[in-house]
Amino acid sequence: MLVGWVFVMGAVSFIDRVNISIAGPSIAQDFHFTDAQLGRVFSSFFIGYGLFQIAGGWTVDRLGPRLTLALGATWWAVFTALTASFSAGIASAVLAIWSVRFLLGVGESVMYPGSNRWVANWIPIGERGLANGLIFAGVGAGSTFTPPIIRYVIVHLGWRASFWVCGGLGIAAGAAWYGLARDHPDQHKWMNDAERKWIHQGIPQGDPLRAPRLAWRTMLSSKDVWILTLSYFCYGYTPAIFFTWFFTYLTRIRGLDLKTASYYTMLPFLLMSLGSAVGGWIADRVCRRFGRKWGRCGVAAIGMIVSGIFIAAGSHLASVVATSVVLALGAGSLYLAQSSYFALSADFGKGSSGSLSGFMNMGAQAGSAVTAITTQALAAYFGWSTAYLTAAAFCVAGGVLWLLINPDCVLEAHGEGVSGSAIEDGRP
Repeated sequence: MLVGWVFVMGAVSFIDRVNISIAGPSIAQDFHFTDAQLGRVFSSFFIGYGLFQIAGGWTVDRLGPRLTLALGATWWAVFTALTASFSAGIASAVLAIWSVRFLLGVGESVMYPGSNRWVANWIPIGERGLANGLIFAGVGAGSTFTPPIIRYVIVHLGWRASFWVCGGLGIAAGAAWYGLARDHPDQHKWMNDAERKWIHQGIPQGDPLRAPRLAWRTMLSSKDVWILTLSYFCYGYTPAIFFTWFFTYLTRIRGLDLKTASYYTMLPFLLMSLGSAVGGWIADRVCRRFGRKWGRCGVAAIGMIVSGIFIAAGSHLASVVATSVVLALGAGSLYLAQSSYFALSADFGKGSSGSLSGFMNMGAQAGSAVTAITTQALAAYFGWSTAYLTAAAFCVAGGVLWLLINPDCVLEAHGEGVSGSAIEDGRP
């Protein structure tokens, strides 16, 4: 039930961040933004989100995922609604909307460090691939439903109303989470002794709630943490195209009307959701059969390299239907790797899993911020095929980096660095 609600929280957070890609043409028309100005507005969320990942992780390690995610949801709901608060004649409209979207990103920065700390507290190691896969399916689910929902509200009530609706969803999701969740299974009255025993046996490295926090020098001295973060930077570059420019690409470049484009825009997000859940399930099964190197690193590497192939192929197709389908397959293949990033960062971080995953996620958001700006520039100067080929290259590079990671390394709590001791596959 709680995994399911973290899924809902993630879905709402992505509705609140992706809505601007659907409303973007209407906002640009009202405020007379150029594509370059709209690109800067798109990037502002990722800048705020990325810069505050470490702070978000630090916060959740101290306040716990229950309170942190509830406060975060309230924050991002407020700033989602504020996006629609500016009149068309306001001076410095780019700066005003940029600032609000930046602060929205600050609020959402606690979402996945928070969910990862919750996973570290609640989920046995051998089940973390599937748990994270289901949680990150919320990314695709929220993004899938955003285009038709936002299009419907824009058509009937205007683009401003779409942000108010999204803000209301955030408030409701955060309040429900605070009522349902607890930071630790021992604190939840719905848990029985057998469930608690199963969870504790499945976390052989010790209870994260009672584990000592890792020093930053310990985490930052690990080559595996740095390679994981660099790979996640490469990973983060590609989804941002779909979150920001894909709808505009279909309407302006491919000539689709608003309604048709909203349905085509759903395809990559739908396959992201499916790919995330399936990838987590596959990763856990492969871990049990062949070990963590294949289960975490191998599955992620294959998914990202296949994604690069699909995106490179889709960038050269003439048919808009074929292009949309093949690019969507690329997005779905990419998300086969999603759960491995957070499962591994929870394994590495233990009592500091929020902070470590926040640092790692900062890498992905740096990639996304770059995408929001460079995609439009690459498309303008070299064509959209070049923009998608660049994303494909990042996918392949990120997949190759996975092969350099040792998933069995242990970060020592006393700060002496990384030991070579192995973590077993997580079966109780």
